[in-house]
Amino acid sequence: MGVKVGVLALQGDVAEHVAAFREALAERPGSSVMAVRRPADLADLDALAIPGGESTTISRLIEKNGLYEPLVRFEGGIFATCAGMVLTADRVDDPRVRTLGLIPMHVARNAFGRQVDSREAMLEVAGLAEPFRAVFIRAPVATDVGSSVEVLARIPEGIVAVRHGRHMAFAFHPELGGDLRLHRMFLEGLGL
Repeated sequence: MGVKVGVLALQGDVAEHVAAFREALAERPGSSVMAVRRPADLADLDALAIPGGESTTISRLIEKNGLYEPLVRFEGGIFATCAGMVLTADRVDDPRVRTLGLIPMHVARNAFGRQVDSREAMLEVAGLAEPFRAVFIRAPVATDVGSSVEVLARIPEGIVAVRHGRHMAFAFHPELGGDLRLHRMFLEGLGL
């Protein structure tokens, strides 16, 4: 049976997410990946990626496009990266961001500082046999998480990967670099 994945296409690295999920689903006949820009686009999706970008801008565009309530009610799994991690939290350190409250965690935006402070690191991730090359770009970190949240990876600055039910959130960009293990872990976690 095919899997339908949407990518929130309001701002950020949308094309990279579309390409990564298409590759992750290449051996699943009937699967598709589509851009999501309005509430009707969420219909019949099994999963949704919320990409990195600028969290305050994406938050405003979610409101402007009437997507806030539909995203909160979305029953599929969510794969959130960087700004997406900020948006899925229930608490964030910036009042300009209206979070979706999907994962009980407190997130600090831009925990790494300015763009020039972005970096890559080999990261130990629970569930992966080998380290994952993580690309951090003006990345957030979770400073604390609820008891129902599984911490998948942390660095000295804070928590950088979590799973909560059907949702996974990352402070880094797994869609960059061609390593699809986290995409596959996410899809397997959905039972798809």
